[in-house]
Amino acid sequence: MARILIIDDDQNICGLLSEMVSRMGHTTKCAYTLAEGLSMARVGEPDIVFLDLQLPDGNGLTILPDILGVKSSPEVIILTGEGNSHSIGLAVRNGAWDYLQKPSTMQEMTLQLNRAIQYREEKKIKTYPPSAINLEQEGIIGSSPQMRACAELLAQVADTDLNVLITGETGSGKELFASAIHRNSLRASENFVVVDCSALPETLVESALFGYEKGAFTGADKARQGLVKQADGGTLFLDEVGEMPLCVQKAFLRVIQERRLRPVGASTEIESNFRLIAATNRNLSQMTDTGAFRSDLLFRLNTFHIELPPLRNHIEDIQDLVFYHLKRTCSRLKTEIKSFTPEYMKALMLYPWPGNVRELFHAIERSLTAVRNDPTLYPKHLPHEIRIHLAGKALKTSESGDTPDTHPLLSGEIRKITDFRIKMDKQYLQRIMSHTNGDIKMACRISGLSRSRLYELLKLHGISVAG
Repeated sequence: MARILIIDDDQNICGLLSEMVSRMGHTTKCAYTLAEGLSMARVGEPDIVFLDLQLPDGNGLTILPDILGVKSSPEVIILTGEGNSHSIGLAVRNGAWDYLQKPSTMQEMTLQLNRAIQYREEKKIKTYPPSAINLEQEGIIGSSPQMRACAELLAQVADTDLNVLITGETGSGKELFASAIHRNSLRASENFVVVDCSALPETLVESALFGYEKGAFTGADKARQGLVKQADGGTLFLDEVGEMPLCVQKAFLRVIQERRLRPVGASTEIESNFRLIAATNRNLSQMTDTGAFRSDLLFRLNTFHIELPPLRNHIEDIQDLVFYHLKRTCSRLKTEIKSFTPEYMKALMLYPWPGNVRELFHAIERSLTAVRNDPTLYPKHLPHEIRIHLAGKALKTSESGDTPDTHPLLSGEIRKITDFRIKMDKQYLQRIMSHTNGDIKMACRISGLSRSRLYELLKLHGISVAG
């Protein structure tokens, strides 16, 4: 017997689905708003969730990551009356099981529900490849539903030899994921060869990739092995593959298919048994439509796809990223780990980070340069462009009299500024206690709080202290 949660403000749909679910022998509950649905999902731990996109308090997509992240990890079936392909695509890419177009027949709804329940039952008894928690993930930081989903995809593909295409905005961690796939593969002891396609001059791409024979062109005074051959037995990572010139794409397509190549000036082919991973921040599908990228090459590259989310879509990971990079950078600089104020952290979480994790790390490093020998980071130590952006945003909000409800931190049930502060303070304290392993003395030094004040706040937020 499965637990089914229906989140839809249409009472007729709720009644129809509830009757169907009951006849199938499962239990059902209904919610009519996003806030009510998310609350019931957290308490009831459903197996399957039917989620409408258009609800009185917002779009169902805004709570999809939170629903997927509840303890029971339910399968989510999207209900939509609009047939918006963008919304449906976004839902599926973010982990939804599938979608139903309103109105759907009873047969369609029953089939979808049965398939989702069957899938969950099979997961309980089937032996799967190692999960993400068993993999070496150095540098991949984040426990948000989005990052957990990406880590699970990494786990699925790491010990295979499939070609992998990693997409995402600049600075979102594409090379980090490519390296993690290699380190967790059967090829981990061999070379991981990085090719930055955007940095290779067009006239030298072919010779750099495939190598060349002595005398192949002016200046070729000796034979040189290409990057593809250097990856023999290991992994070839094509970074910014969307920048590869069309003239090289055709030749490289055959290399992928045959794992054979001909160095420039050579009369015979050589073999290279490499595993291919490619990455890009460009939309290769759109590029194929305009003729800027070969569709047959994209088909070969995109055997398995991992799309990394922009940092603004998983800002709950920022605190862990800050702790990680602060510790790593201070260790490299051979200085004590700096503390930071809650206001510093809140400023980081309100900035949209167009440069993603890379920009966040650069901001932390620049803060450490600005703070010099002082022990604590304040918002004033952030780069000027970040401070100016946040000040401008606050000014616009003040002038308009609006509340920035569109910010992800203020969506759903977190509406009031007091709720926001309470949630952020609790997360801040939880992470400090986690990263210091409950060491009160160290926690006081990092947070800048006195021992008595720290104990007071821990008690206020219900955070227990070992020992």
